[in-house]
Amino acid sequence: MNTSTINTTAVNTTTLKAGGDSTLSLNEGYFARRNVLDWVFAALVAGGFLYAFFRYGAFMDVYEKGILLAAIPAATAMGWFWRPLRVLMVVVSAFALLGIASYQGDLARSEQVFWLKYFLSSQSAILWMSVLFFMSTIFYWLGMFAKGQSSTLESLGSKIAWVAVGMALIGTLVRWYESYLIGADVGHIPVSNLYEVFVLFCWMTAAFYLYFESQYNTRALGAFVMLVVSAAVGFLLWYTVVREAHEIQPLVPALKSWWMKLHVPANFIGYGMFSLAAMVSLSYLIKQQANETRWHRLTPLWLLGVVLCFVPIVFRSKSPADVGGSYYWVGYLAVSGLIAAGILLGRKRIAARLPSFEVLDDVMYKAIAVGFAFFTIATVLGALWAAEAWGGYWSWDPKETWALIVWLNYAAWLHMRLMKGLRGTVAAWWALVGLAVTSFAFLGVNMFLSGLHSYGTL
Repeated sequence: MNTSTINTTAVNTTTLKAGGDSTLSLNEGYFARRNVLDWVFAALVAGGFLYAFFRYGAFMDVYEKGILLAAIPAATAMGWFWRPLRVLMVVVSAFALLGIASYQGDLARSEQVFWLKYFLSSQSAILWMSVLFFMSTIFYWLGMFAKGQSSTLESLGSKIAWVAVGMALIGTLVRWYESYLIGADVGHIPVSNLYEVFVLFCWMTAAFYLYFESQYNTRALGAFVMLVVSAAVGFLLWYTVVREAHEIQPLVPALKSWWMKLHVPANFIGYGMFSLAAMVSLSYLIKQQANETRWHRLTPLWLLGVVLCFVPIVFRSKSPADVGGSYYWVGYLAVSGLIAAGILLGRKRIAARLPSFEVLDDVMYKAIAVGFAFFTIATVLGALWAAEAWGGYWSWDPKETWALIVWLNYAAWLHMRLMKGLRGTVAAWWALVGLAVTSFAFLGVNMFLSGLHSYGTL
């Protein structure tokens, strides 16, 4: 046996430590690398979904049963791919089942049972989600500016974000059950109106950010990404008060379709990832202009201030007779101004804490690539749903038109990136402007236009 053969054999039998989770061999297959905990998790997932299948199968059509069964390998694969999801899934399932069991078939118990009233009913859990996301944002920003305890504060912000994601999922699952307690004809997956999809947006965006945080071993971006999550939470709270949007309502006929269960989550993975990319692009531009002394050249920061001030003015006009709502948006405006001023004055400290331009650019690209993939899937599914509901794949409805504009925007971004090597300032600005386009497609159409998709009007 010659030297090269010996070296090859040595490499093939060398074991590597992957992420500190398990020891794996280069010549082992995918399933051979699974340890006991992997298979225990897979058994729990299969058992849980099969229980749901036999317990609630009577309420499902054949397509919904197919989705549920397909979710078994999907959830298992996700837990194997990113192991923190295992803990999240198990904890969320346990508390959601506790909440469901506590109802004992009576919705009135939400005001009688202590842990339902204050923690596990859908509205309580979602309010906890809101508070925790605000707290997470605060701790991320405290860590950004703290000198001696920055890592501790950012770590606390990250842990709180995990808990917030968990509370959002618990609230979503319990709300799903609560809708059936109101009536079998009312029950539906909670992704049907603005209130429900904003909850979806918040936890999805935060969860994807936490994945990037673990992969790149940096928490500095959390301060920026949690800003957009907190902004969504702020809208959610206002919308709850003004429209009592937390009340579960029956579905309109067009939404009584299994297509909704696929189209809406895929759409909001896209929205969440595009928002994440935009906040990363903002941090890129701030890092780039950290040493700029000419205030009129600090365009990203002035733009941020204008947008943050514009938002409360627009939404305040939606409820002019609501004095409480007006005061809410005045407070929102004051907080927004403080945030913009703090970033402007502390830009050098922030830039020093942010990861390298290469990392920021890579996160931006991967977020847009994933978001684009899911947004494309959502658009195709939406066309199929439209054909079933309205008899045509495309009708140039305002929502459809703006969805196409969003798709073309990011398709062009990715084309320029892959074909022309788009990087740096132009890419960052493009991603930031993309958030404005996406926001109008998501909310602006509901506010200023009407059409077949006018289910979540303001």
